[in-house]
Amino acid sequence: MSVEIETLVEKYNTPLYVYDFNNITNRYDELKDAFGGKKSLVAYAVKSNSNLAVIRHLANLGAGADCVSIGEVRRALRAGIKKYKIIFSGVGKKDDEIREALESDILLINLESEAEMKRVEMIAKELKVEARISIRVNPNVDPKTHPYISTGLHENKFGVSLDSAKRMYIYAKKSEHLNPVGIHFHIGSQLTELSPITEACGIVADLVRSLDAIGIEIKFFDVGGGIGVVYDDEVTIRPADYAKAILSQIKGLDVTILSEPGRYMMANSGIFLTKVLYEKINGEKRFVIVDGAMNDLLRPSLYNAYHKIEAVKKEGEKSKADIVGPVCESGDFLGKDVELPIMEHNDILVVHSAGAYGFTMSSNYNTRGRSAEVAVLDGKDYLIRERETFEDQIRLETSCDTSWQN
Repeated sequence: MSVEIETLVEKYNTPLYVYDFNNITNRYDELKDAFGGKKSLVAYAVKSNSNLAVIRHLANLGAGADCVSIGEVRRALRAGIKKYKIIFSGVGKKDDEIREALESDILLINLESEAEMKRVEMIAKELKVEARISIRVNPNVDPKTHPYISTGLHENKFGVSLDSAKRMYIYAKKSEHLNPVGIHFHIGSQLTELSPITEACGIVADLVRSLDAIGIEIKFFDVGGGIGVVYDDEVTIRPADYAKAILSQIKGLDVTILSEPGRYMMANSGIFLTKVLYEKINGEKRFVIVDGAMNDLLRPSLYNAYHKIEAVKKEGEKSKADIVGPVCESGDFLGKDVELPIMEHNDILVVHSAGAYGFTMSSNYNTRGRSAEVAVLDGKDYLIRERETFEDQIRLETSCDTSWQN
């Protein structure tokens, strides 16, 4: 980070998310360049970090957007993503969301079931438009990742089988209001091995070839996201190797490759800063109590996810401590058995790899305001989301007007 952490804390207080926009640029360029001259679109997974400034930065780099709600579609459009670079995915799309997506004329709607296809067809017919669609195929490949972020097995809720997909493509080809232009798969997140990606690519590419043989031309080959990042000591996939594996499986296919990176772009482009309130010893157990909590950064509580945590400019002999927050839950922790020196009031801890699925999963649990967010670009810092106030939290509530209770 090109700005001193203490300077950021003094200026913006804590808890605080800070994003390195120069690193986001580097990650985007590295992935885009890996595909060389092959037709490709990097469609940023908005769910990983949906701040408008983040999306706008990626829009300026030429990125598209992978959206899993109509709200994310609106964010992408508001931030400057071109409509023809937006994908609308997700298992449960409501009719009004489908209608808005069609009216917005985005690149395509990614279908997760036959029932959903029929709803899209019906709404497209009402609007007298042709819906560009892609079908999410579940290749039943083990991604070898955390079960909560595995999506490519039959036991997961995502996608349809190969046989179901083929039937859906044939139906869509015959429909006046459906245009099957793409195919999609995503086997999971935080992938650290190439073999599951290669296997899934091969299975889906063979389906594309069989569709082509019956006159169904697929233009977009969407490989999803999921490239793993380093949280601790993981050995991750190089973008060049990732691209090479994909290209090896789609030889002979004239398709545009769509990739949907989220964590890859953002995780190690962000940190979470929190101040120490005090220390506490229960028996032989040491706790460092901080002003950040599970409502700010949920991943440790939700997945038991590891984030490297370090004290900022604090020396001394270290011992193990659990880093816990003020939320009234035993599961409220940011890290366990973290080696730290003795910490004092207002000392700063930095939680690394917090740029993805950090703020975007935060909440107001315990009526806690959500953190501020700051961007750092070329050595300068910019406030990109103000700290949430109590008044912000209750703005939509009506219980203060008690006339209806009398």
